[in-house]
Amino acid sequence: MISILKKNNWLIVKILALISILIPLGIMAYEFIVLGNESVVFLEDYPVAVGVIIIIYYTILLVIGILWILSQLSSLLTLRNETRKNEIQHLQSQVNPHFFFNMLNNIYGLVDKDTEKTKKLILKLSELMRYSIYEGEKTTVTLADEVAYIQNYIALHKIRYHKAIDIQFNTQVEENSTIMPLLLIILVENAFKHGVENLRENAYVHINLKADSHKLVFEIENNFDEKELPEEEGIGLKNLKRRLHLVYPKKYTLNSSSNNGIYKAQLELQL
Repeated sequence: MISILKKNNWLIVKILALISILIPLGIMAYEFIVLGNESVVFLEDYPVAVGVIIIIYYTILLVIGILWILSQLSSLLTLRNETRKNEIQHLQSQVNPHFFFNMLNNIYGLVDKDTEKTKKLILKLSELMRYSIYEGEKTTVTLADEVAYIQNYIALHKIRYHKAIDIQFNTQVEENSTIMPLLLIILVENAFKHGVENLRENAYVHINLKADSHKLVFEIENNFDEKELPEEEGIGLKNLKRRLHLVYPKKYTLNSSSNNGIYKAQLELQL
């Protein structure tokens, strides 16, 4: 019934307006012609048939009015959900484009120098792009798939860099756990971008992930050059916080600290 009202709002309004005019005019005509222009105050002064018509009319008017209001509320909620969905999709589309652009530049520079290394980079990059494009559009993915994506990302960096990096990625994940795609990768990207990228030696990234069907705890730690630390919060972290707010409202905590050249971040998420 509500869906019918939503599709024919203006038509219903016109019909109600017409009925609200015709029935009172009919009653007035009845009073004037049959009752002789006398003031009629009580419903019992009307014949039973006319009284029934009046009661039915106002009952229908009340019911349709309530349904119309409900249809407007439903339309408002639908619009809000669509706006929220579009914003989430837009935020997800912002993840990784800068990284892919940089990687393509790096691959271009390696084509003539190291063919085998270039082939490995292209293969890993294609796997990341496939996941980002196809899985990134979904509402949720398995946590196992998200872990595999992060592992490919780390493997790509290991091939890319010419320096030794201490990278540890420890996971304890239940098979049935699911999560919004491309959520954890933002913290991993920051660890490489602001840490590994700017350190010539002794760079490290340590990641721990524990999750069951109810709760996820993601911890990441990396060292960095304090001279290279950005003064303002990056777009990636703003993106992450906004997506968490939209998809997991009041179900997450995100904490971070930066001391003596060591950055730590922890995300706890109720799944």
